[in-house]
Amino acid sequence: MAKAGGITNAVNVGIAVQADWGNREFISHISLIVRRLFEFLVQFESTTKSKLASLNEKLDILERRLELLEVQLFKKKAPELANGLRYMPF
Repeated sequence: MAKAGGITNAVNVGIAVQADWGNREFISHISLIVRRLFEFLVQFESTTKSKLASLNEKLDILERRLELLEVQLFKKKAPELANGLRYMPF
């Protein structure tokens, strides 16, 4: 009878070891996925910041050009607008 109990314990230990290895593999797999996701997010953030900075520079340039064009247009149209306002009926 002693052998039967020893065999049962050995089998139980073997099953527990297999389950433990299975759990370790699963945790390792999940850890790898999380690490890859983190690396992707870091790269995505870096790329996005760079692209947004570039777009911001382009928008600043366009805003300055637009302001310049508005000033030039106002200078050309100011006399016409002033004359037009004098003769407008109320």
